[in-house]
Amino acid sequence: MSNRRFEMYEYRQVIYRMRLGESDRAIAKAGLMGRRKAAELRQLARCQGWLEKGPLPEDAQLAIHLGKKPAAAASQSSIQPYAGDVKKWFESGIQGTTIHQALERKFGFSGSYSSVRRYLATLKQQNPAVTTILDFEPAEAAQVDFGKGPKIKDVFTGQQIGTWFFVMTLAFSRHQYAEFVTDQKVATWLGCHRRAFEFFGGVVRKIIIDNPKCAITKACFRDPVVQRAYGQCAEGYGFIISPCPPADPKKKGRVESGVKYIKRNFMPLRDFRSLADANGQLKHWILQTAGNRIHGTTKQKPLSAFIETEKPLLAPLPDVPPELATWAKVKLHGNCHVQFEKCYYSAPFRLVHQQLWLKATETSVKLFRQLQLVAAHPRLKKPGARSTVDDHLPPEALAYKMQDPQWCLKQAARIGPGCRALIEQLFSDRVLDNLRAAQGIVGFAKKYGRKRLEAACQRAMLFDNPKYRAVKIILQKGLDQQSCEPSAFERLGEAYTGKGRFGRNISTMLIQ
Repeated sequence: MSNRRFEMYEYRQVIYRMRLGESDRAIAKAGLMGRRKAAELRQLARCQGWLEKGPLPEDAQLAIHLGKKPAAAASQSSIQPYAGDVKKWFESGIQGTTIHQALERKFGFSGSYSSVRRYLATLKQQNPAVTTILDFEPAEAAQVDFGKGPKIKDVFTGQQIGTWFFVMTLAFSRHQYAEFVTDQKVATWLGCHRRAFEFFGGVVRKIIIDNPKCAITKACFRDPVVQRAYGQCAEGYGFIISPCPPADPKKKGRVESGVKYIKRNFMPLRDFRSLADANGQLKHWILQTAGNRIHGTTKQKPLSAFIETEKPLLAPLPDVPPELATWAKVKLHGNCHVQFEKCYYSAPFRLVHQQLWLKATETSVKLFRQLQLVAAHPRLKKPGARSTVDDHLPPEALAYKMQDPQWCLKQAARIGPGCRALIEQLFSDRVLDNLRAAQGIVGFAKKYGRKRLEAACQRAMLFDNPKYRAVKIILQKGLDQQSCEPSAFERLGEAYTGKGRFGRNISTMLIQ
């Protein structure tokens, strides 16, 4: 009993019983105070006149006369010589183990980590974290965040995918929408917002978010920069974007709690057959377990508070849902294509190496240069797929692409049988791709005419030289206009059979 610590109200209670005439033995028997301590208190009360009629002494007056012993002076911490550095590091958010290692490395500190931990605890007591509860009116705001989801193995495909889950929590009722997704891209972010608004049946006036790249392109305390696509979504639905200050998630504590609630209450001990199955179970859990629990702060069921108070005050959904498009700055490469999400889209060759704005929806991709539409394509999904408009290519590339072997053969047939035979022999080469040569030969018709080109091709075939250069020389030197009849040497014993360029029958060379 002697080592027990007494509060001031207990001293007053004992003094009051002494006024009533109770003895020290009776007070000790009642368990209020030991006889020795009661005798000391009675002596003090008699000297101060507290046993007389009148008000009992106040706590402060009792504390002065009871003379509380001052606490023993605490021993000086071994961290004290480095207090300035340690405090600066602590305020910068550096953890204790790192501070301990730095003290050992920089100053040869020989103390234990426990001394560092105790010193940091005193700093925390000197500067306790103070927060303020934010109040929101019904339909005023919703808070949005992503959380790390489970790995789901699809029983149909056998593929294992990593997931995230999107959460939108209404700040007033705490009713929430959640959805499992496979990424945090802009299109996913916008699509989750649309489905959340449709789930609630309306739109709040303000969306409070962190600073994800899919929403904020430049995080800043005073002047954040909103992602262009998210800004258009906000305009279409009529809500205001309210980003939290960088590295300050406490400003959206309600959705942070919602993320933890899903991780701790919904995800454990559940099996998911696919992503669709996981989302089906999550929606059922939100409308049953989560929606009908008694919330720890509001002391109400979130679903009931939403239906009775908040839902009627939500802004109505637009008659025509706004187009959810992703905007991105892209560069037109030398091959006249831009790359977006591993797919390629063409744009006019005159804009090569220039910056363009790309607008992607679920079905289309459009490219803009200084607010002017320069290209439009269907949205591609398969990685590596390419959408090319022929008019976007330079003339020489377009010509090569359009003038394929079948085109060359058709043009050669129009010129004549000799030209057709020469082109066919070019394409029969098993080593070289002679498409450019064939295009060049057919192109001679524009300069020299079909008749001369046909004659030049026949002469080249006669001398077994079906080459682009041979036809070109024949036309340049006018050899196509000379007779192709056999010479005197060729007539002697059929010296030339037409099967060699310069060869003669060796039997004619041995005639007596």
